[in-house]
Amino acid sequence: MAEQGMEKLKHSPKKVFINNVDSYASKYIAKFLCEYVVGAADADDEVEEELLSIHSTTATFQLVGTVSEPSEEDRPYVMEQLSREELLSKLMDCDVVLYNITQHADQVEEALWAVSALHNEMGHFPGSKLFILISTVMTWACSKPVDPDDLELPFTDEIFWSRRAHPNFEQHIDLEKRVVKMGKTLFSTYVVASGLQYGMGEQVFHYYFKVRFKTNFINSNHLLYINIIEHQPKPYYLIAVDCSNNTMEQIVKAVASELGSGKIQKKPIDEAFLVQDFSVMEIDSMLVNLRMEAIHIKKLFSIRWLCEFGLVENIELVVEEYRQARGLLPIRLCVLGPPAVGKSTVSKKICEHYKLHHITLKETISETISRLVTDAQELLSSLKDGVEQNEGVLDDQLKVLKDKLMSNPCRNQGFVLDDFPKTYEQAKELFDSETLTCIMPEFLLCLDASDSFLTDRVINLPEGLVQEHNYRPEHFLRCLARYRENNIEDETVSNFFVEMDITPLYLEITSSDTPDCLLLMQKIFDTVGQPRNYGPSSQEVVEKEEEERKKAEQRMSREAQDRAEEEQREAEDAKLRAVRWEEWSLEEARQQEEEQLEALSVPMRNYLMEHVMPTLTEGLTECCRVKPPDPVGFLAEYLLKNNPFGYPQ
Repeated sequence: MAEQGMEKLKHSPKKVFINNVDSYASKYIAKFLCEYVVGAADADDEVEEELLSIHSTTATFQLVGTVSEPSEEDRPYVMEQLSREELLSKLMDCDVVLYNITQHADQVEEALWAVSALHNEMGHFPGSKLFILISTVMTWACSKPVDPDDLELPFTDEIFWSRRAHPNFEQHIDLEKRVVKMGKTLFSTYVVASGLQYGMGEQVFHYYFKVRFKTNFINSNHLLYINIIEHQPKPYYLIAVDCSNNTMEQIVKAVASELGSGKIQKKPIDEAFLVQDFSVMEIDSMLVNLRMEAIHIKKLFSIRWLCEFGLVENIELVVEEYRQARGLLPIRLCVLGPPAVGKSTVSKKICEHYKLHHITLKETISETISRLVTDAQELLSSLKDGVEQNEGVLDDQLKVLKDKLMSNPCRNQGFVLDDFPKTYEQAKELFDSETLTCIMPEFLLCLDASDSFLTDRVINLPEGLVQEHNYRPEHFLRCLARYRENNIEDETVSNFFVEMDITPLYLEITSSDTPDCLLLMQKIFDTVGQPRNYGPSSQEVVEKEEEERKKAEQRMSREAQDRAEEEQREAEDAKLRAVRWEEWSLEEARQQEEEQLEALSVPMRNYLMEHVMPTLTEGLTECCRVKPPDPVGFLAEYLLKNNPFGYPQ
């Protein structure tokens, strides 16, 4: 077998055309053909490795394809991307033309044009040419039962002539019939009726994976196309389905169990048309009820199935493919540091940015306590005592935390483990060999600050936060001392992660100012990288934009109201200033008048002080001494007698 494959590799590679290489199904077919080695479809593992080593320098297929929409995406597996205008000349150059009509209805018309044009040009073929139409089992949707008395009997490709299509797929079955009819010696044509496609990044089932993270497109189907190209079997109509008979409910429940809680909610069929992720073609495909069996594939080809028994039986493999294809890999972090350094604040900001789960020992224990029933009272008591004492960590508590980290949400999206483990032994026990690959953090953030900074921060905390975090002076100082003591030993928590090839990121906290906090978070985001989870959906984006628009309108309304109030205050202030100015002007005029009067009275006051007051003072003194019966007369006579200028003439 290896020799045959090597011999075939010496010939020039076949040129294969695939339409819409940017669509879900065609993209992965193209990638598989690009990486395929002639003979590997029938080879065992050892021979396949030998063939792959040869293929590293020799291409088996050269791919040419069209795209449904212009894009800057790099497709190294496609040699040339065509526009519709230059399509026919390129189809003539290809050895194999593969048209996929399972996703876009507009491709039915183009495929009909392509097969008709090639059929008309058969006389100009330089050699034999192969046309493969990838259709859908929806062309069987309205077929009559094989046996009315046994409704469990499956449809097979041996009775393809009796199939009846869904009303929305009449064009598909007409195209199938035309393709089969045009098959000639130099122009071999095949129709492959594919079931619901799944795997890799998902197509029809993407919505269910997405909502839970937030049918059979197996690699064996790729091998089917390879076998058709290599062997060109006599049957020209093939059904490509797996061996499962799963219902939609079973599939959705399997997805929910692997990615979430396992609970599902049944809704009316009509609501499916309200989901933007579904096209009408996809909804029709999910509602069909068919039992089918791929007889020809089993008889003609020796294919190593990847998911032979369907999606439900292979849900773990399919979910892992889904994660890898869409880059939905969990982000796991551990944040450590002394008390009051800001571990929880940083952890919550990281969780908000990356859509992760915030895990603390205390909250995990509290959640577990609320779920446990009364017959687990002993475990309840031990867990509760450990939380209240806040000292050592019990084995039961460690088990509860480990179960939390291994839960579906944490395994799928990731987590931020806040302030745990605290010792080397706890780290060693939590991240043991059994759970190492599932819950071991990728990043370790070690926050630190001086004791004086931490003490000042706690002193200035509101009383509510002091009570919430149990930062009473004696307890806080004891926790800080214990943290410092645990981190001066040889076996520290950070040393454990270093031994696991995880380099800690040490961050010194020196300020609580907003700019410094933003710089700190940006440094963390740069280290961790881009989010690996789903962003908001289009509906969520619209809702967020609507919410922001309303907030902007409210803000503008408040600003307009504030401006009006400010203008009113300024007007009132202007009136008050005018009144105060008038009062100040009157007061100033009164003061000026008093100053003028004061200036005019100075000569008179000087005269009185110099010539009158001395004599008057002496007269009053003498009046007091003599005490005459008529003091006024006495004083008048005294002033006349003692007038400094003498008696008046």
